[in-house]
Amino acid sequence: MDVTFQTKLHHNDYKVDQETGALSTPLHHTSTFHQFDFDSFGKFDYSRSGNPTREALESIIAELEGGVAGFAFASGMAAISTALLLLSAGDHLLISEDVYGGTYRLVSEVLSRLGVEHSFVDMANLNAVRQGIRPNTKAFYIETPSNPTMKVTDIGAVAALAKGVGALTFVDNTFLTPQLQRPLDLGADIVLHSATKFLSGHSDVVAGLAVVKNKDLAKRLGFLQNSFGAVLGAQDCWLVLRGLKTLHVRLAESQRSAQKMAGYLESHPLIKAVHYPGLKSHPQYRQHKSQASGPGAVLSFELGSVNELKIFLKHVKLPAYAVSLGGVESILSYPAKMSHAAMPAAERQKRGISDGLIRLSVGLEQVDDLIADFEQALGQVKVRSLKLA
Repeated sequence: MDVTFQTKLHHNDYKVDQETGALSTPLHHTSTFHQFDFDSFGKFDYSRSGNPTREALESIIAELEGGVAGFAFASGMAAISTALLLLSAGDHLLISEDVYGGTYRLVSEVLSRLGVEHSFVDMANLNAVRQGIRPNTKAFYIETPSNPTMKVTDIGAVAALAKGVGALTFVDNTFLTPQLQRPLDLGADIVLHSATKFLSGHSDVVAGLAVVKNKDLAKRLGFLQNSFGAVLGAQDCWLVLRGLKTLHVRLAESQRSAQKMAGYLESHPLIKAVHYPGLKSHPQYRQHKSQASGPGAVLSFELGSVNELKIFLKHVKLPAYAVSLGGVESILSYPAKMSHAAMPAAERQKRGISDGLIRLSVGLEQVDDLIADFEQALGQVKVRSLKLA
């Protein structure tokens, strides 16, 4: 029986434990497993190589993304780092220019030291992508929507370019999750997640996931996962599994609120710009709508100056001011000093990450309460600015 994504979150191979009937996936807190036969080992031997609780999470995320195999890592960056080690010295990577700061740091300061070449490019501009291809280009790395300027890349078109030169396509799907976007169906080879964010959704676990499209890639990435050992522990796997059960209702509600917040901010006279693919004013609005079923719950917006931003943050009361996103609580993050602190100021400015830009991950608060809170905080910005004038 074919069922919807919402139902798959609950009805999968792990909805009932076959040994006990438990409706919660058993938590296997063990580092090693007894072997009952001298000549033939069982399915599990050591938890770095495999654990039943981790296997449940890896299988479920693979099914949700439409891949052949999933892999759970100790963080989103562990997943990204391990996947990018599919590349070798002398290979060239073409990567979104306004990529997450941790990925920027990995590529520019670690992979480059290992002999992997890279070029940052505006992935929303297909001509720029074409021009960036080199004879040794072996992978294209996409964030869509990008973090934090929310640019949208045509996944299918870039994947086709990659296939044309025998390269892999990586897509970071953290912002949208497989609920709203399925990159493998659009031609990507590897999809990546910081499962810390929407997938787990409660700001209580750090985790990363990867899903691959074919068995050859599964074998190669599985080898790297076991070799480097940056695997997700059983307890954290269980927490992500629990979070997945409410993903649909959480993300649907947060997305509705984000759409209303974006409209409010776009109409506010103190806001210079709002970046959200759910707004018709977004440059890639149509492209996003063609490849995703919703705009998600993350947006960014710009105030006129750092001073205005400081006043706003001092007076806003409901959102947390913190690193990360995708939790049940709304979170404001300042990319220049948080997610993109690893990126030099000149590089941030070049990518449109201004000092007045702030990112909002909309949570489960009543949206009208959030708007009222923003209204009073922006009112303070107006009052203080008039006094300074």
